[in-house]
Amino acid sequence: MTEHRQDSPPNSFFASRWSVWARRILVTLLLALAVGWASSTAMRWDARLTTPAGFGRGLLHGALMPLAWPTLLTGSNQAIYAERNSGRTYKLGYSLGVNACGLLFFGWFFTRIRRWREPTVHP
Repeated sequence: MTEHRQDSPPNSFFASRWSVWARRILVTLLLALAVGWASSTAMRWDARLTTPAGFGRGLLHGALMPLAWPTLLTGSNQAIYAERNSGRTYKLGYSLGVNACGLLFFGWFFTRIRRWREPTVHP
């Protein structure tokens, strides 16, 4: 007679569904803090430059603007726009940077949602 044993998933804390979500939240918070710190540092470094911000710096500021959200959420006052800029070319770079950052983020986000909704096929 053959003994049939059903393997049940391990009962450890790290294998539970709640721990998976807790780890995801922790990683997200740590990543948000790291991104906020990097964005704040980059903008402080950029503020020391003496020349007016042009297209390239506008592109950088636009890309960093959405990344400044965690820092602004914690109550820190972070610059997200250069007051001394070259005018239209800076604004074009800034808007392109914001849109490119949004495209990357939302493209990744909606790809993840689509993967979650796809049915899992088991052989």
